[in-house]
Amino acid sequence: MRSMTGYGAASTAVPGGKLLVEVRSVNARFLELRIALPREHQNLEAELRQLVQKSIDRGRVDVAIRREGKAERRAHVAVDLALAREVASAWRRVGRELRLAGELDLAFLRSAGSDVVRTTEEGPDVAKEAPAIRRTLRAALAAHERERRREGEHLERDMRARLQKLGKLRARCASLAAEMKPVLATRLQARIADLMGDRAPDPDRLVQEVAIALDRSDVSEELTRLESHLAALGELLGAKGESGKRIEFLLQELLREVNTIGSKANHLPLTQAVLEAKGEIEKLKEQVANVE
Repeated sequence: MRSMTGYGAASTAVPGGKLLVEVRSVNARFLELRIALPREHQNLEAELRQLVQKSIDRGRVDVAIRREGKAERRAHVAVDLALAREVASAWRRVGRELRLAGELDLAFLRSAGSDVVRTTEEGPDVAKEAPAIRRTLRAALAAHERERRREGEHLERDMRARLQKLGKLRARCASLAAEMKPVLATRLQARIADLMGDRAPDPDRLVQEVAIALDRSDVSEELTRLESHLAALGELLGAKGESGKRIEFLLQELLREVNTIGSKANHLPLTQAVLEAKGEIEKLKEQVANVE
């Protein structure tokens, strides 16, 4: 069993600093995935999304990938020699026409502004950093998985304890249901006698009415289905992969049977056992909200 709540982080050194990847998740009905990437690595989002989806089936997941430290940047200087020749030739003509003294030096390049010498900077090598991002994300997902499994073990232990308690409550309900029949029969006979007063009731009709009332209050079918659902729940708690939605559905079925038993119960101890069982099912529903 895995919890939907977890955290995992990993980092790797790159030229000029390091890449840090963090994976955070909380419970959600379906998979809601958000990935934050450095601008220069936006083209990797679709690939990284598939990588996350192989590890996580549902939950609200935030993946943050960021750089710490200054990225290594490389400068490139380009010289337009053809333009430099034209500028030098122009200055020499000016010198001849105006009969100016002095030799031509590199200061003439300033007259051409930034066109003769251009400086550009390149950011980090995206192609070389992509494998590092994939590797670091896998490491963060592995740490996230360990955390979710650790939390999942706690959830499973708690849910199994409640399942065991529900099994005992089901057995108590079966015992109380059997106990209820003669109590209910006696109660019905007393009420009919009270209504009839001095008139003696028809024995056959009395038996028929009591039998009908007992049949309406019979919960044997609900108890059988309840036992089956509890067994299925025990198997699901140990199932691999995504089980949260299936457990949620099974808990709804458990609650349906318990509610039906409660509606048929005409015996205070049985009603009390039903209320206790409903409380345990509600607690299970709270726990399964965190199960993947």
